Amino acid sequence: MMPQILNHLAIIMDGNRRWARSLGIEVLKGHHRGADALIDISQTAIRQNIEWLTVFAFSSENWQRPAAEVAGLLELMKRFVTAQSEDLIDNNVRLRVVGRRDRFSSELQQSIVNVERRSSLNTGLNLTVALDYGGRQDIASAAAQIAHEVETGLLSARQVNDDLLKSRLSTKVLPPVDLLIRTGGEKRLSNFMLWDLSYAELVFSDKNWPEFATSDFLLAIDEYYRRDRRYGGSTGEIHHIRMVQSDLA
Repeated sequence: MMPQILNHLAIIMDGNRRWARSLGIEVLKGHHRGADALIDISQTAIRQNIEWLTVFAFSSENWQRPAAEVAGLLELMKRFVTAQSEDLIDNNVRLRVVGRRDRFSSELQQSIVNVERRSSLNTGLNLTVALDYGGRQDIASAAAQIAHEVETGLLSARQVNDDLLKSRLSTKVLPPVDLLIRTGGEKRLSNFMLWDLSYAELVFSDKNWPEFATSDFLLAIDEYYRRDRRYGGSTGEIHHIRMVQSDLA
């Protein structure tokens, strides 16, 4: 069996609100602690020589949350792409943002452009943050773009294939995801990177994101390396998706 390669790791950072409520503190403090946890995990990913890390920070459905929470999240995003990202850029991290931007303030949009530009020549970890992102919407948008190109004669229907659709996704520059980690105890994809997760291994943790420590991250990576990835083939043993227990050593 070929040795496993972990090239692209994605994380659904779930559980900020549950963590805050369990401590009886404001929900926004949970989101702030979650942002700090992202910095910590990114540094660990660098030490593990992972080339691509993509995180789900704000879904297209998150606009439905209370207005005060949404406002606080938007302010936190701005702080992350301005102040908190500095250490990552200094550590040769290239930052990207995928998802819609038109619903953000012009100030936040410009901050995103600035941080992407400032880190564009970095050659270390590729950190992608999904903001106002939905996997189904991304695929639908790509399909609509291709349909328009066929209708206007720029493409023929025979040219439409997997690679072409991928090239129209907002995640077009990202390689397929090898491992998805979801924290917070839920076991679903929640409309995240549906195209790119086609053959990903899935690991779920009961821990909420703010308390997801380096040891938990390394445990999830170890679980990945113990899997037998078959991509629909017939060799090897099928490994069932297992929840990572927080008390495993």
